[in-house]
Amino acid sequence: MRGSMVFSKLFGGGKPAPFPPPHPDTPVEIVGDLHGCAALFDALPAPEPGCPRIFVGDLVDRGPDSRGVIERVRAHELAGHGTCLMGNHETMMLEFLDDPVAAGQHWLRNGGLETLLSFGVALEDPRADAAVLQTARDAFRTALGAPTEAWLRARPMLWQSGNLVVTHAGADPETDIADQPARALLWGHPNFTRVPRRDGIWIARGHIIVSEAHAEEGRIAVDTGAFAAGRLSMARVMPDGEIGFVTVTAN
Repeated sequence: MRGSMVFSKLFGGGKPAPFPPPHPDTPVEIVGDLHGCAALFDALPAPEPGCPRIFVGDLVDRGPDSRGVIERVRAHELAGHGTCLMGNHETMMLEFLDDPVAAGQHWLRNGGLETLLSFGVALEDPRADAAVLQTARDAFRTALGAPTEAWLRARPMLWQSGNLVVTHAGADPETDIADQPARALLWGHPNFTRVPRRDGIWIARGHIIVSEAHAEEGRIAVDTGAFAAGRLSMARVMPDGEIGFVTVTAN
């Protein structure tokens, strides 16, 4: 494994923070978008007891091994190490399963072709006719398997511990967490980085690629471009407000 581990203590002296530091009930690790990069999952350090590991979603599409990522993350959850949230790419994939004709082109143009191929389903043209799309959907559903499809459909939109909330894409900063629209959690909100929350809630998210994982002004960003840059980042948030980051690269 090649990688780096950097921990930084936030809110330790200096100017007072404009809102309280994050205080999850236990240590928690938050992993960025994997996008079919199973080798980067394998490069992560082993989970620590008592420290749930939360994946922000977007397990699939664009990278070469979406099947392997789904299998690994599902096994991680079944072993009791944490959970995975729903991402917008899982949403597009499930829409393809529900209606391949209506939803096919949108998903396939955004990485779905690579996901199908990882499950042994070859489809060269996103503009294929209805019969071809339905045949591909049926083959994909068979390869995916009913238990895994049910697991994917059951992904939560957010995870919360104390004043730390993890979502895929962020949240509407002017709306209570309990009332967040699904679109803001899955696709982001235009005011997420512009308007600070006033309820002391920290939001950790992926979805938008950043050059380095970072934490500032109540927001934690962990998507460092697994498929595009070959780097996967994970934030570790401690009950005392300490936030550190681990970034790994595949061999």
